[in-house]
Amino acid sequence: MTRQPSTNPWTVLGEVTRSAADPGQPTVQFDAVERALTHVIDHQVFTILDVDMKMGDLGRVYTNIAEAYPVKGRKTMGPTPWGVWVLGGKQSYLGRTRADICWAFHDYELIESLGCGAVINLLVMYGGTLLGTVNMLHEEGYYTDDDLDLGMPFVALLAPVLLAQRKLNTGTPHGPEGGE
Repeated sequence: MTRQPSTNPWTVLGEVTRSAADPGQPTVQFDAVERALTHVIDHQVFTILDVDMKMGDLGRVYTNIAEAYPVKGRKTMGPTPWGVWVLGGKQSYLGRTRADICWAFHDYELIESLGCGAVINLLVMYGGTLLGTVNMLHEEGYYTDDDLDLGMPFVALLAPVLLAQRKLNTGTPHGPEGGE
């Protein structure tokens, strides 16, 4: 059975789009997407990763639980089955169980210690280029296939934010024109 969002998704989608005009970017937009997805899907842990396939690295740019998942520098992506599926295959990931978490993440013990046993990783894409992932953790069995579809309109609004951050940080967008 599909859960019903606690808030009309169109209402919170409007709030996210309006937040793009506010000063204090990118944090304002990241906060708006997290708030919206709290109402529409829900999560206990929420992070956003900037993924640069050209450079072969990623970095956490937002977190709601800095004690466990701080925002800090970039790290090189190592080969993992999750990386092949999500980063290489450009496929969102739904892990319903603790076994799925163990398969996907080396820090599964930390995830379990936070009371989480389900994950969804949604892709931030632009022009065929993977820019990042939005990652949500919740109790085991919480997420469904419907959550993947429900989250995508919100996550798509992060593409210009991540592109703008790359341009500010490096002088080049590393998007479709910059290659992947």
